[in-house]
Amino acid sequence: MQQSQRLSAILERLTADGSVGVVELATALDVSAATVRRDLQLLESQRLLDRTHGGAVPQGVLYELPLRYKSARQAAEKKRIASEAASRVGEGWAIGLGGGTTTTEVARALIDRPQLTIVTNALNIASEIAVRPNLKLVVTGGVARLESYELVGPIAEASLEGLNLDMVFMSVDGISARAHLTTHHEVEAGTNHALITRADRVTVVADSSKIGKVTFARICALDQVDELITDDGADPDEVAALQEQGLTVTLV
Repeated sequence: MQQSQRLSAILERLTADGSVGVVELATALDVSAATVRRDLQLLESQRLLDRTHGGAVPQGVLYELPLRYKSARQAAEKKRIASEAASRVGEGWAIGLGGGTTTTEVARALIDRPQLTIVTNALNIASEIAVRPNLKLVVTGGVARLESYELVGPIAEASLEGLNLDMVFMSVDGISARAHLTTHHEVEAGTNHALITRADRVTVVADSSKIGKVTFARICALDQVDELITDDGADPDEVAALQEQGLTVTLV
């Protein structure tokens, strides 16, 4: 098991149980106690947990841990992507934002813009936008997913009907020439697709770890996307394959 997978598993167990023990984690992850202690030390350095004698407890609110961990990974790259994405937005536009750590950074890059309308199904994005008097916020209905803070399902999709958006920014779990835009959860995929269909222009914002990756459920085909903005760590062969299918790719 790779370190990133172990860290995610530790945080998931911490979220579910409220605390973790070194011995129990070592058994569950099939690694040494020393490896677990190093992982806990790393997570503590990222201010995601506090180590205790023989284990760890969460630092902050339990339900925030998975998203806070995802945000910490490739943070600089996501900020560069978001800055580039925000430069695409015109005055007075209606913007759709799907859930995800990179779209959250896009939202933050837009918070000082005047007269924008933000439509989102992401509760964490909505909470940041709601306190901005210069922005109009529209939040979909739907069933909340703990893993992504997104409102998904038929209610979310129905609430998007009749809306016309100038641009949608979409995060993905994977984008490839073979499988196109994908995510881990099929219901989330359906809601993301509904958001995409309401936009004049669709821009995918994804860090390089998502390029060439394939996950469970397809969101949409590449021909429904106008541009991919990613960081310059993306695999050149995967980028070329996407470009061969007609997708505009911007590296930052």
